[in-house]
Amino acid sequence: MAIIKPMVRSSMCINSHPVGCAKDCERQIEYVLAQKAKRGIKSVKEGGNGPKLVLVLGCSTGYGLASRISAAFEYGADTLGVSFEKAATTNKGGTPGWYNNAAFDRAAEKAGLYSKTFSADAFSHETRAMMIEEIKKTGKKVDLVVYSLASPVRSDPDKIDPNSPDGAHVLYKSVIKPIGQTYSGLGLDIMTKTLKESTAEPATEEEIANTVKVMGGEDWKLWMDALSAADVLAEGCRTVAYSYIGPKLSHAIYRDGTIGQAKKDLEATAQVMDKELKAKLGGAAYVSVNKGLVTRSSAVIPIISIYLSILFKVMKAKGTHEGCIEQMERLFAERLYTGENFGPGVVPVDSENRIRVDDWEMADDVQAEVAKLMDGVTEENIAERGDLEGYKHDFLNINGFDVAGVDYNKDVTDMSSLD
Repeated sequence: MAIIKPMVRSSMCINSHPVGCAKDCERQIEYVLAQKAKRGIKSVKEGGNGPKLVLVLGCSTGYGLASRISAAFEYGADTLGVSFEKAATTNKGGTPGWYNNAAFDRAAEKAGLYSKTFSADAFSHETRAMMIEEIKKTGKKVDLVVYSLASPVRSDPDKIDPNSPDGAHVLYKSVIKPIGQTYSGLGLDIMTKTLKESTAEPATEEEIANTVKVMGGEDWKLWMDALSAADVLAEGCRTVAYSYIGPKLSHAIYRDGTIGQAKKDLEATAQVMDKELKAKLGGAAYVSVNKGLVTRSSAVIPIISIYLSILFKVMKAKGTHEGCIEQMERLFAERLYTGENFGPGVVPVDSENRIRVDDWEMADDVQAEVAKLMDGVTEENIAERGDLEGYKHDFLNINGFDVAGVDYNKDVTDMSSLD
C-alpha cells in the first residue's frame, strides 16, 4: 500500500498515478462525446462516412492518444494502436502510456468499439509485419494512419551493431541542440517557480543526422510502404504526422536546431508520400503543425517553458487555449473530415501542404501580446505574466497527477488497477 506523489527530477516527472491517468483519459473521451453531440457528427454505425479503421503509431499519450480517442468516440472507428510501454504489476507502476492504453481499451469495450493495443517497438520490421496480420484479421483496410511516435531513441531495423555481443540493432539517439552556435536562455523550473539560465552547445554533424534518423520521416515512410505493399490500405487512405514550428524566439533551439531539421525531413517525406498515395489510392499524406503544449521534452528546452506559460495566459484570456484533445478533435472535425456526411473533405493546407492547427497560437494579436510579456520577463514577474498554475497542471497531468476527481491521499493497493 502506498500514497503516490509526483517524483520530479531535472524538470521531468518520473512516476505516474494509475487512477489519475485513467481519469484523464476518460475526461478526454467525455470531451469528444460532447463535441460529437454539439457538431451533430454521425459515427460509422449511425451512418456517418468518417474513418472506419484507424492505425495509430504512438497511441499512448499526447496527440497520439487524443487522435485515437477522436477517431473512435467521435466517428466510431475501429482502432489499432502501437506504443512501447512498461507494464504495471501489483507492486510496480507502469508508464503513463500503459495506463492510458488500458483505460482507452476499457472504455472502447464498454462503448462497443473494436480496439486492440500492442506494446511493441514500432521501429521494427517485425512489428510492421505483426500489425499487417492484425489488420487482415479485421477484414477491413486502413483508411487513416496516424504517425505520432515521439521516442528519444530508434533502433535501425536494417543494421546490426558490429560492436554488440548479442547482435543488437544500431541505436540512434536524438538531441535537442542548436546548430552552428551555442544557445543560452532562461528555463522555468515549474515545481519551484524559479528561472534558470541554461546553455546548449551546438550539435555535431553526427548528432544532427541521428536526430533526423529518430524523428524524421524515414520510419513513417517504411510503415506506409509496408502497408501499401501488403494491400491493407483502403482507397482514399490518408496519413498524418505531427510537427511544431513555434515563434521566432524559439527557432534557434527548435525550428533551426536538430529537432527542426528532423521535422523538416518529416515534412519533405510527407510531400513524397502524398504524391505516391494520390497516384495509387487517391489518398493523401499530411503533416499537421500543432499548437505548443507541455510535453516531457518541452519542459527542459530553454525559453520554451517560459513562452508556453505566457502563451497559455494570453490564449486563455482570449478563450482560444487548447490542450491535446481539443486540438485533435478540431483537426478531425474541421480539417480531415469536412466532406459529405462527415467523410473526408478538401483539407485546407498552407503553401507547404501542411495542415495548420497552430493557427490560433500563431495569430498576430496573440504573438504580439506574448512577445510584449516575454520582453523583460524575470523571476520576480513571471508569476504575473505567465500562467504558472496552468503550466504546472499540464506538467503533472501528463503523468496522471493533479487530475480532478482523484483522491491523491488514498492508498493505492494495486499498481496495475485503474480504479
